[in-house]
Amino acid sequence: MLYNQRAKAQQKQAPAPAAPADPFADATETEGDPRGIKASDMIDWGNERTWIRGSLRLSEGGYVWAEHFLEVEGGRRWLSVEEDPDLQLSLWNARPDLDLVPQGKVMEVEGTKYELQEKGSGSYRSEGTTGLKPEGGLDYVDYEAEDGSLLAFERFDHGSWEASTGSKIMPGTFTIYPGS
Repeated sequence: MLYNQRAKAQQKQAPAPAAPADPFADATETEGDPRGIKASDMIDWGNERTWIRGSLRLSEGGYVWAEHFLEVEGGRRWLSVEEDPDLQLSLWNARPDLDLVPQGKVMEVEGTKYELQEKGSGSYRSEGTTGLKPEGGLDYVDYEAEDGSLLAFERFDHGSWEASTGSKIMPGTFTIYPGS
């Protein structure tokens, strides 16, 4: 009887934890899940490495997505990650030079016509360095051109509209190295 109790106790023991992995080890394909990116992670684009300075966790109703602000010289750039229903990744560049507000079903910017895709209002939660309050509200309007290029407008906490241009990127385009 004592033998059976000892055998059952040994069976209930948790498996040994996995050995720590080197986050800078050579990777043969994209490492890390883009849905788990957070402030302090490093992104390796192959010829460029950058760090995530801050992240916005955005939600509208039951739908959630994220925007990650990248450390770059000479401007603001970020990576958006969403599932709608498949994983969609886009790389964006802030365009403060565009003094525009979203209006209409079609907008033309620098000779490219963009068609309205979606618009709405939701909330955000800020992590790391984003320049925004810890949480608040946002409005957004998204357009797409026939060639797949993107135009987006966002405003946070009823502020001014911010314009951005971007492009879709494929999973596997970069490697994620987790930060501390």
